[in-house]
Amino acid sequence: MKKAINLTLILIIVLSACTGQTEAEAVSEVINYPEKAKDNVIYEVNIRQYTPEGTINAFAEHLPRLKDLGVDILWIMPVQPIGEKNRKGRLGSYYSIKDYTAINPDYGTMEDFKTMVESAHNLGIKVILDWVANHTAFDHPWTEIAGYHTTDSLGNITWPEGTDWTDVADLNYENMDMQNEMIDALRFWVREADLDGYRCDVAGFVPMEFWQRAKDSLDVDKDLFMLAEWDEPEMHNDAFHMTYGWGLHHYMNGVAKGEKNADSLIAFINKDLVRYPSDAIRMNFTTNHDENSWNGTVFERFGEGHKAFAVFAFTVQGMPLIYSGQEAGLDKRLVFFDKDSIDWSDIKYQDFYAKLVEIKHSNPALYNGEFGGQPQFISTDNPMVIAYRRVIGENEVITVINLSGESQNVSLDGVDEFQDFFSGETISSISEMTPYQFYVGSKGQ
Repeated sequence: MKKAINLTLILIIVLSACTGQTEAEAVSEVINYPEKAKDNVIYEVNIRQYTPEGTINAFAEHLPRLKDLGVDILWIMPVQPIGEKNRKGRLGSYYSIKDYTAINPDYGTMEDFKTMVESAHNLGIKVILDWVANHTAFDHPWTEIAGYHTTDSLGNITWPEGTDWTDVADLNYENMDMQNEMIDALRFWVREADLDGYRCDVAGFVPMEFWQRAKDSLDVDKDLFMLAEWDEPEMHNDAFHMTYGWGLHHYMNGVAKGEKNADSLIAFINKDLVRYPSDAIRMNFTTNHDENSWNGTVFERFGEGHKAFAVFAFTVQGMPLIYSGQEAGLDKRLVFFDKDSIDWSDIKYQDFYAKLVEIKHSNPALYNGEFGGQPQFISTDNPMVIAYRRVIGENEVITVINLSGESQNVSLDGVDEFQDFFSGETISSISEMTPYQFYVGSKGQ
């Protein structure tokens, strides 16, 4: 990896000499994260459940289709060997790691993983790996090293306090030797497999000081994209580019259940924009592995409105997430601790999500974080219809969504005509919307 960085710097120096630029000017034009992810869409990959084989190679056959879908970042759920001691279910939790620097033999080999990453890179897709820094399996070799895990009054290694995660052993972050080994393991995957970043599991359970140390060390090898599974502003203090929009997701579920309305979403987002720094990217979603397995499919939680809420997640702010099988209409809760394959026989929502990704990519107003326009909410005189515009430069995108399963009367304030991306029609006025109807359109490029 260092060799690659050095070659890049040499190329920059050569090009700067040819163009008359100074080396400093040329280097300053290199784009790093978060800007490299300004228009990106992320896709979560559950290797175990993705195919009947449940292997890395079987998943890799889907890469051309994911390229057609338009995704930019693949988030790969943990691929390391899973602990056997205190295991839950037949296959165990993906998040019970027995060896940080190996591949689960059920999924394939390290060469399979490296080939998959290279194939994704050749298609212009970045790859980040799910990283479990808070705990290990109870049969991880570190459990034999005194002081690496937290213990009870009798000296027994414990699982994370306040959880029912009885299959994992809580790590002791007061131990600097353990921290250093964890950083070495993170660097291993970047150097060995050319990863583009990490999605960090329960990142708030781990001290922020560790994440800052880890990021400083990782930056030596490669500019990486860092996603925290946490929903607090301090995660953006020098370590993470993107955080989970858990709060907004729960509000979306509340609207779908009739417990909240469009005004609730507006109030939440306005507070969120104040709480978080301007360069923070928020990740929004209608489903992920946790939501699907434990709380229900998008059809259980959003019903016929699953498309409408997906449009909202894609257009209101931040980076949208697509979960494995979402484009195939995944209509079952995938079993978490055993094999339960996704059915790909009818990928009926591929075109719908591809269209959303295309809209995202082609409209700078919808870019992520500070690179896009902040949502400006438009009065609709109806608490079940949400409308907003996002503007940057000459590009303005207007979104109007009926968040209910009933027809709604609408009175939009200050909206001129725009062209709807889905129908291609010019919309000059909206007075009534059918159940879960939505419009997304542009007034200029």
